[in-house]
Amino acid sequence: MAVVCSKADWFISSCSTTLIAINLKHSREPFVFDCAKAEKKPKESDGDNKSAEEGSEDKDSGSDRILAFAISASGKHVVLTDDHKRLVLFCTEPSWQCISTRWVVRRCTSLAFTQAEDEVFVADKSGDVYSFSVPEPQKPGELKLGHLSMLLDVTLSPDDKYIITADRDEKIRVSFRRSPYNIQAFCLGHREFVSALLVPAGHPNWLLSGSGDGTMKVWHYETGRRLHSVDLRQFTSDSENTDAEKRFAVSRIISSPDGQHVAVQCERFPSVQLFTVDSGTEGCLSPAETLALPHAPWDMTFDSQNQLWVLLESEDVNVLLYRCSEQHWKPCDSDTPELKRVTEALQTQLNIFKGSVGLESLFKHLYKVNFDNMASYLQKKQERLEQENKKRAAANGSKPSKRSKTESGAVPQSTS
Repeated sequence: MAVVCSKADWFISSCSTTLIAINLKHSREPFVFDCAKAEKKPKESDGDNKSAEEGSEDKDSGSDRILAFAISASGKHVVLTDDHKRLVLFCTEPSWQCISTRWVVRRCTSLAFTQAEDEVFVADKSGDVYSFSVPEPQKPGELKLGHLSMLLDVTLSPDDKYIITADRDEKIRVSFRRSPYNIQAFCLGHREFVSALLVPAGHPNWLLSGSGDGTMKVWHYETGRRLHSVDLRQFTSDSENTDAEKRFAVSRIISSPDGQHVAVQCERFPSVQLFTVDSGTEGCLSPAETLALPHAPWDMTFDSQNQLWVLLESEDVNVLLYRCSEQHWKPCDSDTPELKRVTEALQTQLNIFKGSVGLESLFKHLYKVNFDNMASYLQKKQERLEQENKKRAAANGSKPSKRSKTESGAVPQSTS
């Protein structure tokens, strides 16, 4: 799985254990960070704690694969987390530098900076959200809130007032950032896990959510009211819809910086669906265009110029760049300077992309499993009744009746 993001002048991608940052405007050497060479977790000095820690490492030993990363609104900070539970914080100005390496309690699924860039919120697989300080890069994390099931995404309102979390059990929770034990609202209506969240640019009161049920919904998150719902299956061909009807998960929702466009990506489908955002307040999205792709996309992002970047799942590094012209999205030539710069930089890391092609679906084990217990019960009941009837018939056949005894010549004696 490869992930991309763009902010300010940077195009950032992660795949396997490596994060690579490419400057879109200047011919600078890309910044490359390999988690396999990162700082290791120090062992406890106390004997009991040491043995307990060693046992935990044996049980939870993982790879150095990057699980998630995020970039701050200004592009000045980047954070990543990996399978070894590292939380690595970088600054990007005046040059890229690793500020700190801290450790999380559980493996993470999503990261989000506050708009003020003073905190990083970390959502993990056990359902908890921790806060890590940015100005104090060595300060341990603080537990903020928890769900009863795995968290799949976390984001914040543009004013940093609310933390918005999505979990495996179809729930979206809106909590106060300063007092997360106070819940402002729930956004309920999805029928499968909620896999993607976005507060779109230009609409600070809206929340877009994507799910394993194949829908994208628009909410007024402060009240939990649903404004609009789109079934994304309608934009696929009949053959694609039939083959993956139960595996139609939204994997990414992004909006352009000018707030006019929204792009939606579904896992393992070779297309990107684009919408235009209506200027009204009712949260309506109008389908604009479906971009057919030669391969399913790994990920996508808008840059500061409202251009759409798409990274394809292919053994050859395929990066596509689209620009909106006359209300249509058109691919850019391969000689476009920023596209050429990104492609050449990613080609240097070709091996890590090749090893990530065709990996198992991220959402495969998140779908609800329905068991038809009644059919199994009725079948076993019928088998049991048939066995009892056979036993009863066999028992009756082995005992001679009174009538059969009389017919065989037995004369009853009279009493006087």
